[in-house]
Amino acid sequence: MTTVGEFMTTRLVTMDGGRTLTDAAREMRDSAIGDVVVTSGDDVVGIVTDRDITVRGVAESMDPATTRLDQITSRDVITVSQHDDAVAAADLMRTYAVRRLPVIDDGRLVGLISMGDLAVEREPQSVLADISADDPNN
Repeated sequence: MTTVGEFMTTRLVTMDGGRTLTDAAREMRDSAIGDVVVTSGDDVVGIVTDRDITVRGVAESMDPATTRLDQITSRDVITVSQHDDAVAAADLMRTYAVRRLPVIDDGRLVGLISMGDLAVEREPQSVLADISADDPNN
């Protein structure tokens, strides 16, 4: 059994839900990433992606400088443990139509697993794996 912990991403960026869309977009740009994990204290409350900022924020005429992350964050967070089976994590993504899952152990965020991570591990010859393994093109 391949576990989530064997190939999850541990280079995470977290932001409090009170931060703005502009803050998140700048952090994504500066860190060359496409998502931030949204927190409230030590609790994971969601994930905001660059697409969320565009579709849920800007396209809805929300001001990115004043709109808070918690205004566009989906609240139903599905999580996994680093000890969980990678195939089970993929099934969760499919069932809940999500592309990323926070990895929580002992109540703490320890990583993030994405559809791209799973593709690189499980189907390295796939187009998604090829794209996911490539360096960002900024």
